[in-house]
Amino acid sequence: MLKKLLVAAIGVALVIAAIVYTKFDQFGAMGEAAENMVPPPETVTAMRVDEAQWEQLIPATASVSAVQGVTVSAEIGGRVTRIGFESGALTNAGDVLLQLDTASEAAQLAAAEAAAALARADFRRARALSQKNAVSREAVDRAEASFKEAVAQVDNMRALIAKKTVRAPFSGRLGLRLVNLGQVLREGDAIASLQTLDPIYVDFSVPQQQIHRLKPGLRVRVTGDAAPGETFEGEVLAINPEVDPATRNVRVRARVANPDEALYTGMFVNVAVVLPETQPVLPVVATAVLYAPYGDSVFVVENRENAQSGETERVLRQQFVRLGRVRGDFVDVTDGLTAGETVVTSGVFKLRSGMPIVIDNTLAPKAELEPHPAES
Repeated sequence: MLKKLLVAAIGVALVIAAIVYTKFDQFGAMGEAAENMVPPPETVTAMRVDEAQWEQLIPATASVSAVQGVTVSAEIGGRVTRIGFESGALTNAGDVLLQLDTASEAAQLAAAEAAAALARADFRRARALSQKNAVSREAVDRAEASFKEAVAQVDNMRALIAKKTVRAPFSGRLGLRLVNLGQVLREGDAIASLQTLDPIYVDFSVPQQQIHRLKPGLRVRVTGDAAPGETFEGEVLAINPEVDPATRNVRVRARVANPDEALYTGMFVNVAVVLPETQPVLPVVATAVLYAPYGDSVFVVENRENAQSGETERVLRQQFVRLGRVRGDFVDVTDGLTAGETVVTSGVFKLRSGMPIVIDNTLAPKAELEPHPAES
């Protein structure tokens, strides 16, 4: 019995040894194949890094204000007898916007004109008699004073009637009509807003460190959410000579062309002051940068000879860089790259140093300094 068990144990051991030997042989073959296996090159998009000149800008947020803007109101009270405008209409300087009732003033003006005519006649008679020494000089002076007083009363009534005719003080666009026909207005009651929208003012603040770079006449570009994709051109009009002690900012005013009246008073916009000098940069597409907490990097394409085939192939080298300004789809590399190098522009998160690559730019997106993406 013991002999049979011993034979069975030896047989099992031989079977296990054969299986282990077979597996080790397979693992060895797999390892040798893995060592000899060459992964296919990764297809990427790439760009050549060239020097460029970028405009220097001073960006700021701004608010829009009218070159001329006022709330037209009644100078004196009265009943509205005629309205000469509609809400939102354009008007010219001197156009009649509102007429108040002047019946009482017209009657008083007629009486004042009659009194002035009588005073003029009395003055002429007194002056004629004075030449004949029939009246005293004092009588002539009194007649002249009475005549001038009567004329002044006529002018006063005419001025009162003129105040009841509300005219546009300047050309512009009217706002909503705030009065109705037959309404009795009191002194100071609002009639409508009147704004001049072309050109228009853009007011903004810049830090005091930038004051030496500003001067009247510099070009400005204005963009806003109210006019997506549209840029308004203008120039710096004035710089406030005072710096705000709380913010250490200085107020700047620019005048911007607004032919389509797309910008309204009180609107929030973005403004950029274009400085006359340019800045040399080394821009790369922002998607070429691998951002990481320990440092930003790009993958540079290099030519290297394959040790096995002897052929020249493109491989990657990870290069850490320092970044500067961002403009549109590009970012300026201030350190780490030189002009003429080629960097990968897409899919950098899946790349590594030494990886062979193939460049295919047929589907590469177009990068722009001033992109205008369409709304989704």
